[in-house]
Amino acid sequence: METAETYHVPVLLNDSIDGLAIKPEGIYVDVTFGGGGHSREILSRLGPEGHLYSFDQDADAERNADTERENFTFVRSNFRYLKNWMRYYGVDQIDGLLADLGVSSHHFDDETRGFSFRFDAPLDMRMNKRAGQTAADVVNKADERRLADIFFLYGELKTARRIAAAIVKRRGSQPIVTTQDLIDTVQPLMAKDREKKDLARLFQALRIEVNHEMETLKEMLLAATALIRPGGRLVVITYHSLEDRIVKNVMRSGNVEGRVSADFYGRIEKPFSLVNSKVITPSDEEQAANPRSRSAKLRIAEKV
Repeated sequence: METAETYHVPVLLNDSIDGLAIKPEGIYVDVTFGGGGHSREILSRLGPEGHLYSFDQDADAERNADTERENFTFVRSNFRYLKNWMRYYGVDQIDGLLADLGVSSHHFDDETRGFSFRFDAPLDMRMNKRAGQTAADVVNKADERRLADIFFLYGELKTARRIAAAIVKRRGSQPIVTTQDLIDTVQPLMAKDREKKDLARLFQALRIEVNHEMETLKEMLLAATALIRPGGRLVVITYHSLEDRIVKNVMRSGNVEGRVSADFYGRIEKPFSLVNSKVITPSDEEQAANPRSRSAKLRIAEKV
């Protein structure tokens, strides 16, 4: 039986929770519950008068939650609806929010979900298995230009156009329905010394598209900016340059584009001050013990 620890090993656990500067009576949100490692550490520092709301849209994650605790609420939803759920629970302001944007070990290791090129599985990749298009829908229905954009923007693949053309050619005679179908289609275009890295980027790009990850991240961060009270903390762990750029822009300017505005007197207006001007990365020991932490970057900001 899978345990919460094997579901997902929390990355930068102490650094991120320390970054929240938790007050025992505070109200906190963990928008990426997963195996519950970060949430359990937050709860260990909260008093009975404090409260933690934890989000996860994956039904599997809910099994890791101790829903009997009076100061804990599990919200089975996409974190893009953060604002709506906080309004539902009557919460106007929070003292801190944590987001660990990495895909859980569980998703990569589940042979049935199609997140990894290690297993031959249906090409799904949905975080929420109850709704939305699958990765197979994307590769079989999106036009060639859109596919090329997905692979270039979300996977930073230099051969994006050639990969898109190969997919369109293949699906013209036979649908691409499994991870192996996709690998067989694109593998001839990949250099042997970069094959695993490029396949990982290809699967990343499809996962981001299927789950609308960039759009949901932007919505959540803007909602968090409005919800966090002055002195409260925003703590985010990112894993690739696209999401890290969005987080950095919001923390520095209050908007996803990074536009800096000034008031009538020329004073820079920004909702946060950076707690760590230089990103925090996992130690060598953590990277060795948990390879998925190697690309992690931790950013912490305090509401002004």
